Amino acid sequence: MKHFLVIGGGFAGVEAAIKLRKRGYKVTLVSDRDYLFIYPISIWIPVKGISFDDSTLPLAKLQKKHGFDVIISAVKSIDSENKKVILENGEQSYDYLFIALGMEKVQMKGAENTLSICGKPEQAVSIGDKLDKLIRNGKGKISVGFGGNPKDTKGSAVRGGPAFELLFNMSTYIKKKGLADKFELNFFAPMAEPGKKMGEKAFGNLGKFFKHYRIKQYVGKKITGFTPIEVLFEDGSKLKSDLIVYIAGGQGHSVLKDSGLPLSEAGFVKTLPTCQVEGHPEIFAIGDSAELLGPKWAAKQGHVAEIMADVAAYNAHQQIVGSGKTKSYVEKLNIICVMDSGDGAAYVSRTTKKETMIMLPIIGHWLKKGWGFYFKNSKLKLIPRIPGM
Repeated sequence: MKHFLVIGGGFAGVEAAIKLRKRGYKVTLVSDRDYLFIYPISIWIPVKGISFDDSTLPLAKLQKKHGFDVIISAVKSIDSENKKVILENGEQSYDYLFIALGMEKVQMKGAENTLSICGKPEQAVSIGDKLDKLIRNGKGKISVGFGGNPKDTKGSAVRGGPAFELLFNMSTYIKKKGLADKFELNFFAPMAEPGKKMGEKAFGNLGKFFKHYRIKQYVGKKITGFTPIEVLFEDGSKLKSDLIVYIAGGQGHSVLKDSGLPLSEAGFVKTLPTCQVEGHPEIFAIGDSAELLGPKWAAKQGHVAEIMADVAAYNAHQQIVGSGKTKSYVEKLNIICVMDSGDGAAYVSRTTKKETMIMLPIIGHWLKKGWGFYFKNSKLKLIPRIPGM
């Protein structure tokens, strides 16, 4: 029986392990955490909408339900020539390798003075702790922003949505505390039109969100660094802040540098539309580890990672059985986001054919809450999975 080694326990890695087991293969999942962290709902941790544990799914539960093996270890290197992966506590050989390590953050001067809602999971709790301290003090200046990677020419490795959602949720949370007039909320980004990947309709409505939630914008200026109390810009201006949340642009995982695999300038693995790594038919790269193909507006999202995992599992199986069939993930690319604000939401979608934005009142917030419940329980097969999700 062919042995599949999946490195990375995020959306892409877990979905790949599940789909490969459904096809009867021996699968080993390697992760440096013993849980899957559900980043899309972690925006509620700082505002006490959910607990940290609510946003996790233990790999042990998934292992028991689906039958793949789990190794908790950091990956040290990939030896593609000898078909093995070196781990912190040993090594694993493979017949097929699925790379789902995610991406690392572009380093910036003073980044240690910031927290991220898309960084290490524990930082979501730290953001909440600092926010609560400001609320106890009765006032504060909060700045939330994101950056990109100049080497990622398509701009696919930008996490913008969580910054917007966190700000909107913070505004709602602070208002409920009766302190709306005592806080200053700021958004910052180096792009002139941040959020435009969502489409013209969504981008056109962002200004209304900022106005409604009393958020000032500082955009179109390059960020040069951070101090404990300031965001620093290239023109010499500074944005005073008591709490800085910054989502850095993404770059390829450092483990990939010496792997011998083809990489983009930004360090992501180059693949075919089948998710197969160029020149390595037994290796697939999925999720944030892979260079994203497709239209310029394509973005790395959790559901895109799962689409890639599904396509890769299908193509690997077809290769083994010799059917000659293949699928392309590029044909299925889209942007889907329920942009939550704590007191409502906006449904945003974009495909090659159309853009959609639907404003939703409070029901939109509970719609996203429902998605979090669905995601966890469908992975454990407690409720049936909806085709295409």
